[in-house]
Amino acid sequence: MNKKKVFNLAKGFRGRAKNCNRIARERVEKALQYSYRDRRSKKRDMRSLWIQRINAGTRLHSVNYGNFMHGLMKENIQLNRKVLSELSMHEPLSFKALVDISRNAFPGNKNVVHPPRKVSIPVSV
Repeated sequence: MNKKKVFNLAKGFRGRAKNCNRIARERVEKALQYSYRDRRSKKRDMRSLWIQRINAGTRLHSVNYGNFMHGLMKENIQLNRKVLSELSMHEPLSFKALVDISRNAFPGNKNVVHPPRKVSIPVSV
């Protein structure tokens, strides 16, 4: 890389990393490596976030994520995880309809055992 391009990319860096050619070149190369790596990790992080949101939405209806996705696959509903996470957050009634469809398609979703509720009994002394 020529000097002009390196200094252009090094704008905003601190100390000599913005105005000393050798240090700026090293810092810019490292920054480009980080940006290359993080463009890929951002995709993984977003997918993980979508799965967490879908799981939270399905557990409100007493179905876990894996069974929900399996039921959607059996019903041939081809919505991606991004759309499903948006539905779970912003359209709870539409998402509940999808959960019901998934529950009917996959028998593992029907036999859900709810944990017993703790009932406090007042004790008078």
